[in-house]
Amino acid sequence: MTPKSPSAAAHATVYGYPRQGPNRELKKAIEGYWKGRVSAASLQRTAQNLRRSNWQQLAAAGIHEVPTGDFSFYDHVLDTSVTVGAIPDRHRAAVETDALAGYFAMARGTQDVAPLEMTKWFDTNYHYMVPELGPDTVFTADSSQQVAELREALALGLAARPVLVGPVTYLLLAKPAPGVAADFEPLTLLDRLLPVYAELLADLRAAGAEWVQLDEPALVQDRTPAELNAAERTYRDLGALTDRPKILIASYFDRLGEALPVLAKAPVDGLALDFTDAAAANLEALAASGGLAGKRLVAGVVDGRNIWVNDMEKSLATLGTLLGFADRVDVAASCSLLHVPLDAAAERDIEPQVLRWLSFARQKTAEVVTLAKGLAQGTGAIAGELAANRADLASRAASPITRDPAVRARVAAITDSDGRRSKPYAERAEAQRARLGLPLLPTTTIGSFPQTTELRTARADLRTGRLDTAGYEERIKSEIQEVITFQEKTGVDVLVHGEPERNDMVQYFAEQLTGYLATQHGWVQSYGTRYVRPPILAGDIARPVPMTVRWTAYAQSLASKPVKGMLTGPVTMLAWSFVRDDQPLGDTARQVALALRDEVGDLEAAGTSVIQVDEPALRETLPLRAADHAAYLAWATESFRLSTSGVQDATQIHTHMCYAEFGDIVQAIDDLDADVISLEAARSHMQVARELAAHGYPREAGPGVYDIHSPRVPGTAEVTALLRKGLEAIPAQRLWVNPDCGLKTRGWSETRSSLENLVAAARTIRSELA
Repeated sequence: MTPKSPSAAAHATVYGYPRQGPNRELKKAIEGYWKGRVSAASLQRTAQNLRRSNWQQLAAAGIHEVPTGDFSFYDHVLDTSVTVGAIPDRHRAAVETDALAGYFAMARGTQDVAPLEMTKWFDTNYHYMVPELGPDTVFTADSSQQVAELREALALGLAARPVLVGPVTYLLLAKPAPGVAADFEPLTLLDRLLPVYAELLADLRAAGAEWVQLDEPALVQDRTPAELNAAERTYRDLGALTDRPKILIASYFDRLGEALPVLAKAPVDGLALDFTDAAAANLEALAASGGLAGKRLVAGVVDGRNIWVNDMEKSLATLGTLLGFADRVDVAASCSLLHVPLDAAAERDIEPQVLRWLSFARQKTAEVVTLAKGLAQGTGAIAGELAANRADLASRAASPITRDPAVRARVAAITDSDGRRSKPYAERAEAQRARLGLPLLPTTTIGSFPQTTELRTARADLRTGRLDTAGYEERIKSEIQEVITFQEKTGVDVLVHGEPERNDMVQYFAEQLTGYLATQHGWVQSYGTRYVRPPILAGDIARPVPMTVRWTAYAQSLASKPVKGMLTGPVTMLAWSFVRDDQPLGDTARQVALALRDEVGDLEAAGTSVIQVDEPALRETLPLRAADHAAYLAWATESFRLSTSGVQDATQIHTHMCYAEFGDIVQAIDDLDADVISLEAARSHMQVARELAAHGYPREAGPGVYDIHSPRVPGTAEVTALLRKGLEAIPAQRLWVNPDCGLKTRGWSETRSSLENLVAAARTIRSELA
């Protein structure tokens, strides 16, 4: 479709870009700095080189305005806390002594000082560091990093737009600092924060910024009238400033809804909206609000969160409609490209036909540029690109990879009874206690143990042929033996095999299921220096052969105590993959659930008495609008039960969740009908235990007592204190003792000490209760 009136002013831009570099240079430099092998100056040079490379690539591709300030050593919300001076008291001395070391202390903690809490960035798998605020918080502006990065880009001759987390979103993402009343509302600090943003805007204008982007994704969620009033007041005041650049307010991840007319009327200069999944709702809201007369509209028509090629004709139709709503329409991805891998062209193991369907950050940049050209000059100017795009879309739609009739027939035959255990929890629990014979406050871990350098080297040697399969399997057996021996010696009650054979908790399974594609270079930041390679869900899912039974059975043969079978649940298999966009998510979840059901059955048949099906992404994938929750939770909980409900009463089903706010899905946690759930709780000081108690959760739970995302080792007294807090909410007969999450990212030395302290704390509490 040709837009009715081409927009000669249409420009291409993006909101943010992957930070890591083509070979994860940033990760390696930061971890080298932590280990003392890389100096602070060298780390800063690496970062500067990566920023320069990103900007030059964007400009060369045709991006008219590159983002600055989106780069981060760890997390952009943490950067915002530094920029506005919201440094917790326990970290202030470290920051003032050495800004970079203090920054990482806020992110990771030290042996003596706990880090900030970490949780999911809206409904993505990216984690941010939660700001800690209180009535005594004093904000101070520090624009040095923002100004420095802007000047770097301008010195290259580029048009640049600084990006900051907006003040409303920043406060809505914050939580009360330790020692502050739990009902304290950080948004009450808005009037204290706005002058700091005014100072930041003035500094950026003085440094040469024409535009500044303030990200307000929190406004796509359901907001109270008071919160909407806060947004109105914020942009009325910031818009009224005379010493400022032009302000672009960016929203993404969902429809802006009731906040759109508030922002449309504000005296700011532009608005960025998501026109992918939220296109219809945002178009309707734009029409209802009367459009954006006199303002710039940045239209996010290329999906910044998934990896499928854009339907360019559909996007052009949307853009053509938008020309009637604003004075200027520019083209962008729907959100920062931080959430997708860097370059699909780097993938050599994906067949060329399928590779045509994929679009990573560099390909999405090209799509944005092409669409801006088509919007400005008409479709005749991009006729070749449109023809190639139509062919790519047709190739995917017609491919036999996408459909398996046997899988679809099995899904269609699912009945309600397939998703229900044969007896209620109380009766199952008696059978499980008789079979397992566990003590009060049983101890366990979440699943993974440290992935050593030797293990990673063996895996790399297997891929390159330097190590044969037999040699690699001997290495895996040796790792499992070490893990089992350590746990039995330490006194852990329910063991794990440590998962040495697994590269990633999703990718490992995806590589053994039909319908999935694996990448070699598709790294995406999860948090800090933790990068993952989400597999690609391209077709219908089936399990050709057992995936975990062999290694679980081997571990059990070495142990006198029960060894858990470890699986990743259907929702997490979707959430941490790039999902197909050609069928409902619930349909895909049921396919994965049936594959896992087969695996659960084979584990049980092999004698496994405890099976853990992890669902850390259940809360993460919760839609941002309450109106969409019920439909999602219905298929999400159904798919978990479908995976696990075929077992006998005496087989104990566990699940695990971490690093999310669980209070608003406690009923869904209950609906999973797992016998035991373990959850992250160390950084939040047992908040989730209190939430479970308030709900009346009737089953067993293990709120974590060891924060594994920090290098510090918790002492026995610290763990004991957390257990006592847990016992205030959960009866001893139903309380488990475990870390927050898997131990894959930790070293053996700290793992040994921490688990020894954990077991000692459990024994202390048992003796007190006795």
